[in-house]
Amino acid sequence: MTPLGLYQPGTSVLHRAAAGWKFLALLAFAVLIFVVHSPMGLGVTVLAVALAYLVARLPPRRCWQVVRLLVPVLVFVFAAQWWLLGFDSAAVVCLRLLAALGAANLFTLTTRVDDLVGAVERGLRPIRRFGLRPERIGLLVGLTLQAVAALSMIAGETREAQRARSAERSLPAFAVPFLVRTLRHADELGEALAARGVEDD
Repeated sequence: MTPLGLYQPGTSVLHRAAAGWKFLALLAFAVLIFVVHSPMGLGVTVLAVALAYLVARLPPRRCWQVVRLLVPVLVFVFAAQWWLLGFDSAAVVCLRLLAALGAANLFTLTTRVDDLVGAVERGLRPIRRFGLRPERIGLLVGLTLQAVAALSMIAGETREAQRARSAERSLPAFAVPFLVRTLRHADELGEALAARGVEDD
């Protein structure tokens, strides 16, 4: 099991909060972290996300999975940004990424996809008068979250297979199977949607 986009059942305040309000809070938080430009201010947002993980009472194993996945990416980004733009810019970029990805992952860990889709559909009912269909937008949101989970799982399984073949340092040994499995998943998803009549209208 891989960490991104997989709901973790629980009874915390964050689990019980309405999906629609959590989604709006996530959007507001995303705007906030891109308005703040100081490393100190962004450090506060990262601490707020860490505190939210504690409030959610998630199993340490799930939190460690998130850290293990994000740290290598952040180290690479920080090194590249430091070399190109300097230490302060690198710190700002990495803190923004850490806060944004951490908050988004916390949202998916504490929110059922069905609850979010239902909240989006209810909130967008007024757009029917403009000829738009809120259920399609809700479906798009749900598919996006499920795609994050699916790609995360495919990446984790591909990485494990790569380790089993002692090919951890080979980029093609990871990229080729990952690409093939991703395309296969996309085909299967398209066939499932077609079977449910999504393309009929």
